[in-house]
Amino acid sequence: MAREEHIALIHQGVAAWNQWRADNHEVVPDLGEAGLRGLDLTGANLDSADLKGADLRGTSLSRATLVGADLRGANLFKAVVDDADLDGANLTGVRFLECVQLTAARNWQSSNRDETLACGAPMPTSRG
Repeated sequence: MAREEHIALIHQGVAAWNQWRADNHEVVPDLGEAGLRGLDLTGANLDSADLKGADLRGTSLSRATLVGADLRGANLFKAVVDDADLDGANLTGVRFLECVQLTAARNWQSSNRDETLACGAPMPTSRG
């Protein structure tokens, strides 16, 4: 379950969230299973964040950094990931993510993802 203080922080907006991330760079944000539906997280620093099972329906993740983030099982129905950095993100089991969305992001080819999201690029080898 997500840590309530992390959920409260992200609901304060991207500026407050990114400042908190800069001041607390050693903390891994726990937003697993959080209800983040419809938030504007444009430009948010979500590097290494635990977003497993999060409800991201209709959320704008444009220009967000999700490097190494864990999005396993997250719901991305109508989420916008344009120009988001997905380098090394774990997208296995995400729901409602389509190639047209994924390919609008940066570094999506290096994300861990299901075969249904190969989107014409080679699948990365397991890092292990």
